[in-house]
Amino acid sequence: MVEQIDKQRGSPRSYNILLACDYFYPNLGGVEMHIYQLGQCLIERGHKVVVMCNMYNQERVGIRYVSNGMKVYHLPLIPFTSQNSFFNLCMIMCIIRKIIIRENIDIVHGHQSTSVLNLQSLLHGLTLGKKVVFTDHSLFGFGDAGSIHINKCLKWVLSDIDACICVSHINKENLTLRAAINPNQVYVIPNAVDASRFKPNPGLRYPINRINIVVVSRMFYRKGVDLLVDIIPEMIRKYPDVYFIIGGDGPKKAILEAMMDKYNLGDRMELLGRVPHDKVREVLCRGHIFLNTSLTEAFCIAIIEAASCGLLCVSTNVGGVPEVLPPEMIYLAPASPKPMIEQLEKAIAHYKKIPSNLFHEKVKRLYNWRFVAKRVERVYDDIVHQPTPTILNRMKMRISLGPIAGLFAVLLMILDYLMLFFWSWLDPDETIDRAIDFDYKTYNKNKEAYGDHTFIVDSEKNRRMQQQNNEKPKLAEGNQAQSQIFQNSAQKKRKNIQRPE
Repeated sequence: MVEQIDKQRGSPRSYNILLACDYFYPNLGGVEMHIYQLGQCLIERGHKVVVMCNMYNQERVGIRYVSNGMKVYHLPLIPFTSQNSFFNLCMIMCIIRKIIIRENIDIVHGHQSTSVLNLQSLLHGLTLGKKVVFTDHSLFGFGDAGSIHINKCLKWVLSDIDACICVSHINKENLTLRAAINPNQVYVIPNAVDASRFKPNPGLRYPINRINIVVVSRMFYRKGVDLLVDIIPEMIRKYPDVYFIIGGDGPKKAILEAMMDKYNLGDRMELLGRVPHDKVREVLCRGHIFLNTSLTEAFCIAIIEAASCGLLCVSTNVGGVPEVLPPEMIYLAPASPKPMIEQLEKAIAHYKKIPSNLFHEKVKRLYNWRFVAKRVERVYDDIVHQPTPTILNRMKMRISLGPIAGLFAVLLMILDYLMLFFWSWLDPDETIDRAIDFDYKTYNKNKEAYGDHTFIVDSEKNRRMQQQNNEKPKLAEGNQAQSQIFQNSAQKKRKNIQRPE
């Protein structure tokens, strides 16, 4: 396989990569940001990156291009919960096979355990003979029903995978135990942040003469919203100058609204709702302290973004959070109201001594998406030299899962091969068109020739664009009135025409 790649592209370090996951833009989250930033940096390093994800709002369907020519396939799969698609072995095999052939994919890289599309992509990628990598972004337990089912699915899919990537060391231990895979196949590559987008600006702190505590999180149970409800009233009672700024949306937002009404805290806190990603920095720069109350976290990107903006962080010491920042930048406590309040009090006593610019520079050195892409590239280099397992070897690895689970995994693999033979007979490889690659090098030399894809902060230009947008409705009304006049005159002419006898 390495020799084929060398002949086709002239470089052993250039791959065609398919990033597969149900979650991608326009949704915003840690997984979505990771896929986008990783893809952009891999393109910079000379690789071809294609993203395959689910449809959004029944409007974003089909093929789209995002920055730097990264192609995105929004599959016509209706999501049923949390943007996950239904399991459809036959249909997904047809679609993935065509995408892999059209784009000449070498490596299938799936993301997130809970993504059904990711699990199917890994299974079909192995059947199609491609190298397969899986990145895990979350921690799961072993006792509840949901975790048991997810862990069993991971065992079926990851039993013969080429490599796994985890975002923290605790995540590696968790995945190794849940999926029963060899720890030597698991790499630890942390997340990162674009520090240039999260620069400190003390001038944005508002309201002034207050101690602003910022919370930016999705409002779900695992994000510790119930813990936040216990912390806020006590902190406001103890410190008259404390002011909470809370951004995020979700099903747990209602209990925060109820708490604010119950204690009449309208003048001591803000509920901003959903915050667009381009506005997160503005919200973070308003604060002095960042509070994270997550109950489980493999790696918390929000903490890095807050530290990059110069905020002192207070967080629960769950999962991989203790691995993220050095002790002078974060105060950790168990996920309980009393210890968290004590750490917040320490942060309030020291927040004035925080060197915001030094925090930003330290984060900039520690976390960089280009370093992440380089380390992921090394994983690709390692697995392409490994021999592709035969069908018999795959069956042996799967049957080792147990008498029932192993048999089911083998039957699932056989069914997947039958689907491949069926679609290969119905639609042979020779009949599938090959896609033309986007020329990133030419585009990068002269982006203006391809169109203006950048956001330019220019008040005069924005004013002219706004004026043009305001004139469009008036122009449309004028055209509509003119067409109505033409229709009326045409009707009069038809009435005046007499039929010949």
